[in-house]
Amino acid sequence: MSPKPVFVVAGLGAGGGTGAASARAFAKEGYSVALIGRRENELKALEDDLKGSGAEAASFAIPSYAHGDIASAFAQIHSRFPSSSHSIRAALYNTSHGVWKPFLEVTPEDVQSVTQANIEGSFAFSHHVIKAFKENSIDEVTGKRGILIFTGATASIRGNVTTSAFAAGKFALRALSQSLAKEFGKENIHVAHSIIDGGILTPLSKSRRNNPEWEQNQDARLNPESIAASYIYLAKQDRSSWTWELDLRPAHEKW
Repeated sequence: MSPKPVFVVAGLGAGGGTGAASARAFAKEGYSVALIGRRENELKALEDDLKGSGAEAASFAIPSYAHGDIASAFAQIHSRFPSSSHSIRAALYNTSHGVWKPFLEVTPEDVQSVTQANIEGSFAFSHHVIKAFKENSIDEVTGKRGILIFTGATASIRGNVTTSAFAAGKFALRALSQSLAKEFGKENIHVAHSIIDGGILTPLSKSRRNNPEWEQNQDARLNPESIAASYIYLAKQDRSSWTWELDLRPAHEKW
């Protein structure tokens, strides 16, 4: 029997956004799911929810996105999903750290947090994912050994008056994804970056906005499930036409 594919996702937040929706979407496609995040209770709740739907899932809580903590999570993933029966075939780096302040109010701690979430963590995550992909055979249908997806933002390509720290991190994440796509595409490893240009309907965004009109207007915000469906589309692309970058926005978002 062929090894069962595993989807690894880092960055689940409170469990109601893009990361959780992607976990559910890949589980429906037959993937086992490995969840990496900093909120242990929310991770466990999502793990239980996935198992309740019939999926194979495991959560791996980490204190930070430092290199050592990412390495520890992957050691546990390989133990839980051994190569004799599983293979990591898809991965999503959905982690971020938001800082929206005028430049002179940005603190060294802000810079450190942005750097760890967007640079140190993404480098470590990508290192372990690509090493796992290189062990895979080439899929006969898609022509790939695996797909690595990064969730970006408007700030990935455009800075603004309060996004100096946030945009610096997102610019770096985008540059990493592009570099990896060029280096490892030649080895049939698909790397993609997704710009999320608009507000996503999540429990956190609902509480912050407290705007029922925005919540109900599907022209004005993104649904996490729709983003996840786009990630499934990327995973299914065959080698003749791989996308490096998607730009996802609601219908009425400003360009």
